[in-house]
Amino acid sequence: MSLIILPAVDIQYGKAVQLERGVSSSQQVFGDPVEMAHRWKQRGAEWLHLVDLDAAFGRGSNAEQIAQIVAESGLRVEVTGGIRDDQSLERALATGCERVNIGTAAVEKPQWCDEAIRFFGPRIAVALDVRGEELATRGWTSTSGDLWTTVERLNEAGCRRLVVTDTDSDGTLTGANLELLKRVCARTEAPVVASGGIASLDDIRALARLTGIGVEGVIIGTALYVGSFTLEDALEAARDEVGSGGGPGNDTVDETQKEGRI
Repeated sequence: MSLIILPAVDIQYGKAVQLERGVSSSQQVFGDPVEMAHRWKQRGAEWLHLVDLDAAFGRGSNAEQIAQIVAESGLRVEVTGGIRDDQSLERALATGCERVNIGTAAVEKPQWCDEAIRFFGPRIAVALDVRGEELATRGWTSTSGDLWTTVERLNEAGCRRLVVTDTDSDGTLTGANLELLKRVCARTEAPVVASGGIASLDDIRALARLTGIGVEGVIIGTALYVGSFTLEDALEAARDEVGSGGGPGNDTVDETQKEGRI
């Protein structure tokens, strides 16, 4: 199985943006999110990673725009940002997305998060936004919770997927944190989606070689928007490399395919 490429569309104040290290004031604006989603579909994307930054920072919601993207793009969509209680979870799921990523609540409301995982199963992934050995929360404005303790708890809850972001490299084009991803994959049987710092096609190839240990996909934002490489080239690079070796990643990916997920 080749590495899955998920172009990112981060929405802030109704616009598609990219941030550096999650800092709201660092935004670069790239136009209309609906148009951007169509652009990635035309260039070969099958999945889209949608981030509601306004919800993440607690200043509103872009749920209507997200629902429009889901309805019109024909892409499989995962949604993240500000999903911290029943109401926000229901609002995100009501957009028609295939799954949602829970971030802050995985640390601040562990019981609620674990119950959501058990109830909604494959429609829930957990976003681990990593800063050192801790987890960044509240739109990355604070840190709380130990990464490895949280991974262990999520394993016990039956979490079906982890989305791992190195917050220090996100939006910086400094390269993927391969060591972090390897360490996480060694601690879980859940498929891992990588995020943060993707700068070149060599990063894509390096991640593709980790599919054998559990890396399933990669979210790419800034590199695509500033033209470091094209989505077509990224998809080709992912196909060029095949993860080697056994381990829990291979069996887990097969099971997720059966369930209609990535």
